[in-house]
Amino acid sequence: MAAGYAELLRTRHAARLLAGTLIGRLPNGTGPIAIVLFTRAEGGSYSLAGALAAVYGLANAVGQPLLGRAVDLFGQPRVQLPAAVVSALGMVGLAVAGTGSPAAAYGAVVVAGLFTPPLEGGLRALWPGVLGGKEERVHAAYAMDAVAQEVMFTVGPLLVTLFVALWDPAGALLVINAIGVLGALSVVVSEPSRTWRSAPREAHWLGALRSPGLLALLGSFFFVGTALGSITVAGVAYADDHGNQAVYGWLMAALGLGALVGGVAYGARRWAGAPERRLRLLVALLAVCYLPLMLVPGPLPMAGLTALAGVFLAPALACAFIVVDRHAPAGTVTEAFSWLVTFFGVGAAIGTAAAGPAVELGGTASGFAVAGVAGAAALLVLTATQRILAAPGRTRTVTGSPSGSAEGVGGGADAGAGGGAGGAAGGGAPEGPAGGPKERLVGN
Repeated sequence: MAAGYAELLRTRHAARLLAGTLIGRLPNGTGPIAIVLFTRAEGGSYSLAGALAAVYGLANAVGQPLLGRAVDLFGQPRVQLPAAVVSALGMVGLAVAGTGSPAAAYGAVVVAGLFTPPLEGGLRALWPGVLGGKEERVHAAYAMDAVAQEVMFTVGPLLVTLFVALWDPAGALLVINAIGVLGALSVVVSEPSRTWRSAPREAHWLGALRSPGLLALLGSFFFVGTALGSITVAGVAYADDHGNQAVYGWLMAALGLGALVGGVAYGARRWAGAPERRLRLLVALLAVCYLPLMLVPGPLPMAGLTALAGVFLAPALACAFIVVDRHAPAGTVTEAFSWLVTFFGVGAAIGTAAAGPAVELGGTASGFAVAGVAGAAALLVLTATQRILAAPGRTRTVTGSPSGSAEGVGGGADAGAGGGAGGAAGGGAPEGPAGGPKERLVGN
């Protein structure tokens, strides 16, 4: 598996694009945590901290699909870098204005969230061209992408707490966003990003959202986001209960570490069967693992439970990437992946907003109970829509080159999301029948 990921990263541009995207997404990945810590340091309540983080998430949710559609229409450099700069300036405004003026604080987080660049969807749009359009390699890259995200979510909270310790929460906001702009710059000046063009698309005001299967997936991951958002606020309350803010960083790092371990294990083998069925199982396991958090034991066992809660997150995301690819209409690849980010972000915003009052009314365990309820709802959506998800829209095969552009690799002959050594070197196992007539999309 490690050898398979190493093979992918040796491909020209792959390591740079993956690293640049992760660094560029650091402000977004740590944004809710940084906002909550900053607000608490300014003397704000849990409700205000949760509300600011929720507004940030909602603004991000609005901006991602709009910016994703702009990327599909105008290319990556014209959208990604300007958006990254404006988003960073929004966080600078929050650090300077503080929370003394709620209007200024809310305005700053709206700007920061609304202009967060869609680097995540952009990277997945670049993989086919960079990897030569080979399905098994692109699906392995999706798995590697999910694993790499968990590295960021493991290291990110620790970086936030480290920067807070070295300077203060305001300084942490400034440094993290400066790093993020550099990451976005690294991506957009690369050859694949500069030369990528989206496939031709049918003009439709709904864009990617005209796919029923995509809508079903988005509904489920809205609730997965709700669960994670609630854990963000409940974790701060837990740390306060134990009189040590450092505990919060370790809990969030444990959550990311669990997802990292789960993603690596998932990527170690090839998977047979339709990814939609496998996704239901992964989300069911994810939901079950949220329930023990309500026990709120001591810090060491709580870190173990938090790690367990993250184990099935990266596998579920890797599998969801393939499902998005199978159901997204042609010409909407960046937008489709951005909608996944959006629904996840809206869910996280709702989770942070709900967990604050839950903690204040019922204690820390009630905050973690929000995650358990949300996990069950995510599974319910997938179960109720399984017939819709069982019928992918169109199979798309792609030819591309490392410097060219290509879109999507979805299809009925679907390699396992895990990839790793098996996916990258072995080619993956076929998954299900073709979803319909093939459409060849050649990168420009």
